[in-house]
Amino acid sequence: MGLFISFEGIEGCGKTTQLQLLAKFLESRGLACILTREPGGTAVGEAIRKIFLRSSNTALTPLTELLLVTAARVQHIHEVIIPALAGGTIVLCDRFYDATAVYQGYAGGASLELIGSSHHLFCGGLMPDLTLLLDCSHELGIARSRARNRQAGLELSEGRFEDKDMAFHGRVRQGYLACVDREPDRFIIINAGESIEAIHEKIVHSVTAKLREKGYAV
Repeated sequence: MGLFISFEGIEGCGKTTQLQLLAKFLESRGLACILTREPGGTAVGEAIRKIFLRSSNTALTPLTELLLVTAARVQHIHEVIIPALAGGTIVLCDRFYDATAVYQGYAGGASLELIGSSHHLFCGGLMPDLTLLLDCSHELGIARSRARNRQAGLELSEGRFEDKDMAFHGRVRQGYLACVDREPDRFIIINAGESIEAIHEKIVHSVTAKLREKGYAV
């Protein structure tokens, strides 16, 4: 059985960069891994992602978001995650269930009980073996994320959450910290305000320890 590792954090925390660096490290050690993301990871999921993140879709309610992301996750689990884990592959996922609990629940106001029940009903309650939370102030994260979108020309196609007010993003960060309080054994908090190299080194240390615990030779 493989290992399921998710990366979480507020917008602009550096998840995607660190996920890619970790994949290179694992491959350099001869370990099979795949990189995937939510919403996305499949053709269906990527189509839903376009709706989910497009700036013009301002009328989407947190409940609609929950239904969309859950549909994408069901397909993602069935088509990508479960087959990879069954084949002994390490799955590195950019966001998973915790993002839904935080964005649609803690920050958006949807029922946490409904979010949890939906995940158990439709997704079999699948959770990562390890979740790396890249934590920084929401002011720093949003400044980075908005600058990145401007540079890449993604403000319209992927900027819906960046367009939300700072109070929303403050609730996102606090929601993530609440998730850690609820499941401290699954989470490792990484200071995302440090250099890319320092963050990568800490992630490698944490992941290596988890791999050894699971019987991998690293």
